[in-house]
Amino acid sequence: MMEKRCAILSMDSLEDFHAYDHLIEPYLAELGWQTETISWRAQNVNWSDFDAVIIRTPWDYQDDAAAFIQVLEQIEASSAHLENAIEIVRWNIDKIYLQQLEQQGVSVVPTRWFDKLDDKLLTAEQLDIMFEQLNRDQIVLKPRISANSDNTFWLHRSTAAQKLAVLNSAFAQRHFMAQPFMDSVIAEGEFSLFYFNGEYSHAILKTPKKQDFRVQEEHGGQLQSIEPEAELVKQANWCIEQIASIHTMPLYARVDFVRYQESFALMEAELIEPSLYFNMDEQSPKRFAQALVAKMKQLTL
Repeated sequence: MMEKRCAILSMDSLEDFHAYDHLIEPYLAELGWQTETISWRAQNVNWSDFDAVIIRTPWDYQDDAAAFIQVLEQIEASSAHLENAIEIVRWNIDKIYLQQLEQQGVSVVPTRWFDKLDDKLLTAEQLDIMFEQLNRDQIVLKPRISANSDNTFWLHRSTAAQKLAVLNSAFAQRHFMAQPFMDSVIAEGEFSLFYFNGEYSHAILKTPKKQDFRVQEEHGGQLQSIEPEAELVKQANWCIEQIASIHTMPLYARVDFVRYQESFALMEAELIEPSLYFNMDEQSPKRFAQALVAKMKQLTL
């Protein structure tokens, strides 16, 4: 049987990041798939040389989202199958997708949405209104298109006005959003549940280092494998079902929740380039490889 070829879409350098996609390679090889990691910025790639292109670690795409989408369009126009699908990427790339999930009954962290500032400037009075609307003395402002906590600001009511200059610079040309600072992120952490072809795979708890709120490893966050409680699984399953009702079921999904009120609330549904933390569950790379091959077989029926 002729070996299949799979491109793992990445970036020019992962030197400053923790990536674990190499763990899926032996399992894909056992199933007859050869892998090659390619930067999304690479030139003159013939994507038709591959049977599949899997978006995995292009963790600088937010620096030029339009160019990134153009590359995905080139892949889509080739004979290669792209996962996750480009329509999912277009939907998920702007965090305003959370509005649609909330409308479909997913519990979402309360959010206020703002257009880019252009020539306007945020004022201390406008910041104070955000604190009032979200009913918190601490809030978080971040771009609607972002990754790795870039341009994410943890603001305290008493000192927020001191950051007006940097906020106005950050959001001059970026649509942005405001959310309450979730105390549970500090007290307990953020839960990530992983799904392959809609099937639950594994879960982890991410906790920030002291005096920080960012849970990514690159920012000093700590990870631990967990068995999620039933209510969390229920909320995550419902979220995945709603995503699939809007689009086709993605090959992979990571849904991030925090404890909120009497249950859990969605922080983000990561469908473009989430770390899948294959290092945290020994069988997860195998499950991912099997999910990919199963999906490709379905497409060729």
